[in-house]
Amino acid sequence: MSETSTGLMMDDYPLSLTNVVERAERISAGRSVVSRRPDGSIHRTTFGECAQRARRLGSALAGLGIGDGDRVATLLWNQPEHLELYFAVPLLGAVIHTLNPRLHPQELSFILADADDKAIVVDESLLEVFDSVRSAWNFEHVIVVSHSGSTPEGSLDYESLLGSGEQMEWPTLDERRACAMCYTSGTTGRPKGVLYSHRGLVLHSIASALPDELGLSGRDTVLPVVPMFHVNAWGLPYTAAMVGAAIVLPGPRLDPVSVLDLLADERVTMTAGVPTVWMAVLQALDAEPERWDLRALQRLVVGGSAAPQSMLEGFDRHGLTVVHAWGMTELSPLGTVCRLPVELDSASEEERYDYRSRQGVPTPLVEIRARGEDGELIAWDDEAMGELEVRGPWVASAYHGGQGSGKFTDDGWFQTGDVVRISPQGCIRICDRSKDLVKSGGEWISSVDLENQLMAHPTVAEAAVIAVPDEQWGERPLAVVVVREGADASPEQLREHLARHYAKWQLPDRFEFVEEIPRTATGKFKKTVLRERFARAAV
Repeated sequence: MSETSTGLMMDDYPLSLTNVVERAERISAGRSVVSRRPDGSIHRTTFGECAQRARRLGSALAGLGIGDGDRVATLLWNQPEHLELYFAVPLLGAVIHTLNPRLHPQELSFILADADDKAIVVDESLLEVFDSVRSAWNFEHVIVVSHSGSTPEGSLDYESLLGSGEQMEWPTLDERRACAMCYTSGTTGRPKGVLYSHRGLVLHSIASALPDELGLSGRDTVLPVVPMFHVNAWGLPYTAAMVGAAIVLPGPRLDPVSVLDLLADERVTMTAGVPTVWMAVLQALDAEPERWDLRALQRLVVGGSAAPQSMLEGFDRHGLTVVHAWGMTELSPLGTVCRLPVELDSASEEERYDYRSRQGVPTPLVEIRARGEDGELIAWDDEAMGELEVRGPWVASAYHGGQGSGKFTDDGWFQTGDVVRISPQGCIRICDRSKDLVKSGGEWISSVDLENQLMAHPTVAEAAVIAVPDEQWGERPLAVVVVREGADASPEQLREHLARHYAKWQLPDRFEFVEEIPRTATGKFKKTVLRERFARAAV
């Protein structure tokens, strides 16, 4: 048999994160890594220095007995030490497990025990969070990033530990071994662990950087507003390292003014976060449009949930472009990106906004399909609705410990739980989460569509729509609304506004006005709380 027929013509080069980090160390050593500390001070370093420190950190961790497949948990913000751990732990052959400090202690305790973490690295500002879950798991090593110069008894000081290490030579790693771990939000049942492979994250980084995806290059300065404990900050630290883009880490302060200050002061060209963050930023910009110079900012990537068209229009007024994307923890997380195709360059403003409000086409190497209620695959006609299924080289094929096996089909597709329509060109529109659809009289009503239209009303700051029980129709929509400061709205006004776009049977029967809508630890609307509060009251 010839070499050609067996596929041995090319080098079997391992796709490991070692290649990404070493490239940053050699090619982009001088590119900036800027971070804001919890006290507000600005810390400046470079990719080269972070990579060098990561070598010493890896050596020190190995000296503690951490190695092949061991999990190292982190309770950290978007900060340089977190980036050093992003580099050191996977390249050592271990697995970095990022923890969300905003989770309830019971959830965190469950995750710690389920992950079987060997060590944990905690920022000093999060020691209280750590103390609330410390008894849940017996860590061999607790390492504290101290800003005061002292560490709790029984813990190791991060800088002292790093200083004890040597310039480690990274081992050669199998590209299919695990390198990172995140847990799902746990909105339906217990959180489930997703283990990412070196190969998956390298391919994810390459695809993310493509021009029609997130479009990153060495000329960019990136601000991930999304936390580094949330699906690896959407992979942006690794993508930035790969292409040599400067990176700005915002620390724990994600209020609109703090975010806008960093965007302006560091001349950020690309940023990313969830809609709730950008809605608050837009309100601050509308209030003081001359305060910040954002001429360097080319695009704001929004994901995590669908953004209303009114938000896209609002940023356009300031000369800022919002790019819709969609993904999940199980997708590392990028699945689709919405870039306006060349065919719509001369289309009407209404057509362009309609397209930009979608979640986009699959990222190269990701495949999509959707299955209707009858179990059959739906047509790509932009009318039929079905649950989105995906597969690809950075899509999970199972959960840690074998949990949630029912989410994976026999032929290798992941069932996302998102209900979509798909255009003939493969552009998806998220209609809802399957659990959030309202089924009234046998017909589906999209809560997302109603929410986005409500937030287009000038008096509405935020809106969430839930299903409540109804004796006649099974379920009916109920709208929970936060009114803008200084504004006033009535159910009649909002119903009249919606009636211009939806049939009478699709309109909410009730409107509840609240001061704020509860959020999950990652900034999404927490509809489970709203259902408990309002759905039970309707019974």
